[in-house]
Amino acid sequence: MPSPTPPRPVADLSYEQARDELVSVVQRLEAGGETLEGSLELWERGEALAARCQEWLDGARERLETARTSRTGANRDRAAGDEPTDDPDDEDAR
Repeated sequence: MPSPTPPRPVADLSYEQARDELVSVVQRLEAGGETLEGSLELWERGEALAARCQEWLDGARERLETARTSRTGANRDRAAGDEPTDDPDDEDAR
C-alpha cells in the first residue's frame, strides 16, 4: 500500500486552502476515533493552519489600512486647497 502524500507546507497555502483544511482537521478531531498520536498531529496541524489564516487576515487588514490612509491623505490635500484657484481675491493665488 503506498504511503499517503505528506501535507503541503502550511506556508505555501492560500487563505482559502488553509481555512478549508482547518475545517477538515476540526471535524476529524470532533469525530474522534484517532489515536492519541494522530490526534496530537492533527492538533498541531490545526494550530499551524489557524496561525496561517491569521497571517493572511493580518496582511489583508494592513493593506486595507494602507489604502485607507493613502486615500484619506489625498482627500485631505485636496480639501486643504492644493488645487490652484482662479479667484482674483484669493491672496494665495498671487
